[in-house]
Amino acid sequence: MIANLALGFGEVLTLTTLAYCLMGVTVGMLIGVLPGIGAMAAISMLMPLTFYLEPGQALIMLAGIYYGAQYGNSITSILLNVPGTPSSAITALDGYPLSKQGKAGPAIFITTAASFFGSCFAIVCLAFFSPAIATFALRFGSVEYFSLMVFGLITASVVAPGSQLKGIAMVLVGLVLGLVGTDITTATFRFTFGFIEMTDGLTLVAVAMGVFGATEVITNLSRPKHERGSAQKVRFRELFPTGQDMRRAFKPMARGAPIGTFLGVMPGAGATISAFVAYGVETRVARDRNRFGKGAIEGIAAPESANNAAAQGAFIPTLSLGIPGDAIMALMLGALLIHGVQPGPQLISENPEIFWGLLASFWIGNLMLLIMNIPMIGVWVRILTIPYRYLFPCVLMLVCVGVYSVNNSAFDLMLVFVFTVVGFALSVTRLSPAPMLLGIVLGVMMEDNLKRAMLLSRGDPMVFFERPISATLLGLSAVLLVLPLVMAIVRRTRKGPAE
Repeated sequence: MIANLALGFGEVLTLTTLAYCLMGVTVGMLIGVLPGIGAMAAISMLMPLTFYLEPGQALIMLAGIYYGAQYGNSITSILLNVPGTPSSAITALDGYPLSKQGKAGPAIFITTAASFFGSCFAIVCLAFFSPAIATFALRFGSVEYFSLMVFGLITASVVAPGSQLKGIAMVLVGLVLGLVGTDITTATFRFTFGFIEMTDGLTLVAVAMGVFGATEVITNLSRPKHERGSAQKVRFRELFPTGQDMRRAFKPMARGAPIGTFLGVMPGAGATISAFVAYGVETRVARDRNRFGKGAIEGIAAPESANNAAAQGAFIPTLSLGIPGDAIMALMLGALLIHGVQPGPQLISENPEIFWGLLASFWIGNLMLLIMNIPMIGVWVRILTIPYRYLFPCVLMLVCVGVYSVNNSAFDLMLVFVFTVVGFALSVTRLSPAPMLLGIVLGVMMEDNLKRAMLLSRGDPMVFFERPISATLLGLSAVLLVLPLVMAIVRRTRKGPAE
């Protein structure tokens, strides 16, 4: 292991490779800050530049863009409630309330620290357990993936503030919206209402921008002027968290990192489910669940640790098995193939300098991001000192540019308008849009895996309970559903004799 890591650092610690690593993480972070554009667009645009690089350098630069964007995504979620990705939407639940309380600096510091911690944990797992984890991932078939997504959705219902029944209702709304588009099996259009733009389903970025970003602007404008945020001076000592904040954040970070690493390895699960599951775990282990959604430090530490660990963990099946977990990993796979490198079990033995060089670059790249982000906390927080009459047009412009840049479609801007109305209605009725967003994300994948599982089992639903991994996940889902009811009965039983 020491010899392999020495080989990897020997490959990375050259001026040229370090420059490409720095370029990748810097571009990724800046792209992450711009809502809607995302790592996918940045990697697609910059991939042609890597054709003239060495294979290792090309992969290091593209990977830097990917995990650099994970750092940047949380910044606008915390400051403006404008999440660029579904995984950063969960950070906005507690990050934005913290910024309204004047704690934007500590929130950004903790997300940076949590991101670095989660990444480092995943890198260690990647170094030591990559073959074993990849082998375990092969045991996941359509049955296990369906059960995993059920578990993720039940967890999302736990995330929702208020009653779990409201959370389940929002998950179901998300699943229904996920049906919009083309049927996977029959290739027929469903719920498109004649719009050709909806045949690929609802644009997720447009939905997220509508129910979070634009809704926040409308909600603020609907309040009396004295209740809106006003420009405030930020003192230097207020930019950093207290010792108590760091102590409260450490355990959630430690719990989120293994969750993100494990789920990041599973193709199709990734950062979004990881962030929701990590947040759900924190709401269950917390002594006072009512703090979540109102500015809980744990509510940003756990999901940020998880989604960055998932970003690193996603490389395990891609490199070890040649199985990309999502579209971004498919681009990474394409970059390797263009350079004549075949991903798979033989990659580590035949091209050790690429595998171990990439692994070493993760440590160096994450350290670069940590060093860059902490001094820039003051710069990001100063966004909040801009008077709101100047800030909200800028937010709306960012939303429109970000959404339009995804598909170059004006129709997506109409979707933003529709979901802004939906988001405002949800805020008035105090329903959380986050579970709905996860329902949309997982709806298509759940349907695909359910149909495949039922075909393979010849229509026997017992297959979901006969497979050990699937049965375990469904059992945990049942516990999450029943536990609140049991706790409510216990509380009511104890309250009776006391009165």
